[in-house]
Amino acid sequence: MPKIPVLDYLIHQLAGTLRPDMETNMKYPTAISRTLSIGITAVDYGTATVEIAADALIHGNQQGTVHGGLICELADAAIGTAHSTLMTEGQSFTTIELKINFYRPVWKSKLWATARPLQSGKTITHYSCEVKNEEDKIVAMVTSTVMTLHQDKAAGR
Repeated sequence: MPKIPVLDYLIHQLAGTLRPDMETNMKYPTAISRTLSIGITAVDYGTATVEIAADALIHGNQQGTVHGGLICELADAAIGTAHSTLMTEGQSFTTIELKINFYRPVWKSKLWATARPLQSGKTITHYSCEVKNEEDKIVAMVTSTVMTLHQDKAAGR
């Protein structure tokens, strides 16, 4: 059975119209997203928004706030989802750089991370990602560089 493009797959998944015979070349939901309960809320070509119900009682650090690593993972999930919508069969990708700036602590809030490409090329794409809380305030800003792998370099990924 032929695989459908990732974007089509995710659009069907969000709409609740995904059929058992629909497959794509990427794994959705990802294992880490299932483990952390990260969900996709919006997707389009090259963009994605994901969310998590962050709570310091579950995701806390030693200061009693939500761990920055969780916020970073949320942004990375948005960026990875956004980039996966650009992939065709025989392609994969890997993050080669990720930088995060934290602006405010989180104790308990639904968080949304929205990723958009700043520049997109055949091999290298640069993303920005805003992580916002329920008050629509920016919690963190992330930039990332993603490398698209083609054919034999994508094999097994």
